[in-house]
Amino acid sequence: MLPRPVLMDVSRLLSRAGSAVPTGIDRVELEYALYLMRFPASRVLFVAYHPVGRIGILPRKLTDCFLRILARAWAGGTRPSRTASLLAGLLLQAAALGATGRAKQRRTYLLLSHHHLMQQEAIAAFLKRADAGMAVMVHDLIPIEYPEYARPTEPDRHRRRMDTVGRLADSVIVPSRPVGDALHDYLAPQRSCPPVSVVHHGCLVPSGPPASAGPLAPDAPYFVILGTIEPRKNHLLLLNIWRQMATEGGTAPLPHLVVIGRRGWENENILDMIERCPALQGIVHEHATLSDSAVAGLVRGARALLFPSFAEGFGLPLLEALAMGIPCVCSDLPVFREIAGDLPVYLDPLDGPGWRRTIQDMSAQDRPATGGAPPSFADWPTQVVAGLAALAVIEGVGRPDAAPGMPHPAGTIPA
Repeated sequence: MLPRPVLMDVSRLLSRAGSAVPTGIDRVELEYALYLMRFPASRVLFVAYHPVGRIGILPRKLTDCFLRILARAWAGGTRPSRTASLLAGLLLQAAALGATGRAKQRRTYLLLSHHHLMQQEAIAAFLKRADAGMAVMVHDLIPIEYPEYARPTEPDRHRRRMDTVGRLADSVIVPSRPVGDALHDYLAPQRSCPPVSVVHHGCLVPSGPPASAGPLAPDAPYFVILGTIEPRKNHLLLLNIWRQMATEGGTAPLPHLVVIGRRGWENENILDMIERCPALQGIVHEHATLSDSAVAGLVRGARALLFPSFAEGFGLPLLEALAMGIPCVCSDLPVFREIAGDLPVYLDPLDGPGWRRTIQDMSAQDRPATGGAPPSFADWPTQVVAGLAALAVIEGVGRPDAAPGMPHPAGTIPA
């Protein structure tokens, strides 16, 4: 049973109605929404933000229909049907009315993305009208901590989002302790940090028999990098390593590299290498739109998943690969050690020679077992219940007046 009625915001999902490839945050929000759909409208309603500056409750049956269409399309690696876009338009019109419904008890406004966190006045007005406290998920503070990896306007936008969290949120869920620490460090000088709980994301692995990569898999040993193509993911490290291996030759067979992910931003150098570097043609393979089962098939057939990111708030691809028994080589980041323990091979994201040696060694040998699943694995319903339990505990405590700016005591939710 939910501790309080929930008003879950699905604005981000509505904005993605025409997208064939979900981001990690899209997948997280959709899984929470699909789980909360199981509850009756007396306990869970969905809401959204309209650009006119209002947040309103959405018709429940239409929202459920939209979410199911989106889930089917993304699972199949296809663009959602036109019906999804039409429903998204209808739902946004409903949001523009700003309806809040009748509340018999105080409710929880649950915002699981950064979609409109800049709109502080609109959120504050909705909270007052709806008689709701705000619980928000902060995925990372990367645009503030590492502005060089973001679009030029994004650091200021993200500061505004975090300022909204500090002023309006009653509680915060973060996917890892480093994100919670970063949020506290940012908000503590303003003495406005809400209570924070760490709840790891669930692990999304396609059900059913193991998928085969089929014709997508290269006819050679290969490695996979999975994620949006952007500078922070450090694709250039791997592309330069592959160019070196290709041009230097040698007697050992040259492994291939499979790049899976949509094209992001500030990535001209990466795309130039993929498209125009002669040495990489035929050995680096890019896939932007694949079904979950096709991605799983490619990952299962790889010698290892490579994850050389400079910064991450979590790392879903890492956990998903380990859950499938696939070795992983990743950057030595605190968040990866938190969620994956000693299972991956850890390397400095700037250690090109180290990455090359590891890749060549793994290419020449039979693929080893990973040694078990990370301890943080859980199915999505368990994670959702843990998240909502965190909200119940925190909302019962309220903001810590005795020590403003301090996070909620560790251990509210097991990490």
